Amino acid sequence: MAKSTNKTTETSNSVDNFLNAVADEARRSDCFKLVQLMQQQTGFTAKMWGPAIVGFGSYHYKYESGREGDAPLVAFSPRAREIALYLAMDPTEKVQLLSNFGKHRASGGCVYLKKLQDINIEALGKLITTSVRHLKQKYPA
Repeated sequence: MAKSTNKTTETSNSVDNFLNAVADEARRSDCFKLVQLMQQQTGFTAKMWGPAIVGFGSYHYKYESGREGDAPLVAFSPRAREIALYLAMDPTEKVQLLSNFGKHRASGGCVYLKKLQDINIEALGKLITTSVRHLKQKYPA
């Protein structure tokens, strides 16, 4: 069986160019603020992953099925109606951290928000650091 390749890989595309193309001015501003916050919380520079995901840091995963690849430790993507945050952590811990997060919806490994002013920024910082810690423990280098 041929090895499949991941569609979402780190690219050399410009994060600033990508975010400057976000049509909604408020969402674009929120995305630049997210870049600053995620860089502060992770210590990693923002990189493009695929055509539409802004990621920070990376880890290498390998599943029991044999599938493996690289992914960002935390990431976000501005969508037409909201911003998707890509975070990974223990489900119980995630529920606890999201309890005082503010206005959002969650599905799988994503947390969706309309605008930063609707959420608790301190809670977002905890979600980011928890996600990084979780993935580093689960997939040590």
